[in-house]
This record gives sequence, structure tokens and C-alpha cells, in this order.
Amino acid sequence: MQAASTLIARYNTSPELQQIVRFLFAGGFAAAVNWLIRIGLSFFMPFWLAVLLAYMIGMSVGYTLYSRFVFQGPRNDAKKAHTRIVHFLSVNAFSAVIVLGLSLALAYLLTMVLPLFFAEAIAHGIAIFCGAVTNYIGHKVITFD
Repeated sequence: MQAASTLIARYNTSPELQQIVRFLFAGGFAAAVNWLIRIGLSFFMPFWLAVLLAYMIGMSVGYTLYSRFVFQGPRNDAKKAHTRIVHFLSVNAFSAVIVLGLSLALAYLLTMVLPLFFAEAIAHGIAIFCGAVTNYIGHKVITFD
């Protein structure tokens, strides 16, 4: 996060752009955790289950980073914290459907031209990116409003 803060300070950008840059760094880290864990899990379980479990782990990392570094503001009210967590889980449930569906569809298509390992890795990476877009919009508008 220090790199994001340095980049933001250097260019003195708008608060909205600063937030997007912080989200990209935090979300990129959470996505990397998601993607790498899915690869490991795929050795022991079906692809679809590995995608879902890795998504949940990445989601936990994302919540921690987003709430601390991206969507900052007063966080002291326990009732609001509960509501925020429910909203966070709802936004992520929607994104999980997108990530799982897109991962499965792209993996199916890519296995026609690539070995299974690479097809799944590429499909999951693309799906995570698409899920990140829906997550940013959902968390900006609903979770951390």
C-alpha cells in the first residue's frame, strides 16, 4: 500500500482516482491470492470447487484490505459494521457467480486449444478480472457508501 500512497502523492490526483488506484493495488493482491490458491487447490479437488474456495479466501483478504486502505471512513458503529459485512458478502456472492460461470465457460473453450492447466489458469485469471470490476462498483455504491 505504500507504493500506492507514493504514486498518489507524486501525481496529486483526484480523490476518486486515488481510491481507484488503492483499489487496484488491494484488489490485485487479493486477486493474486485467489488465483494462486486456486492453482494449488486444483491438485486436490475439482476445478469448480477450487474456484469457489479460492474466491472465498481472496474475498476475505479483499475485505480486510478494502476496509483499511481503500474505502476509508468512520467504522466504529457495530450495527453499521454488521450491515457492511452483509453488503460485502452480497456483492461478492454476485461476483462469485460471475467468476465461477466465466471460469467454467472459458476453461471449456480454452481446453480446445490449450492444455488443461493453462486453460484453467487463463480462464480463472480473466474471470477474476471481470469479477473485480463488478466488485469495485458494488463496494463503492453499496458496501462502503
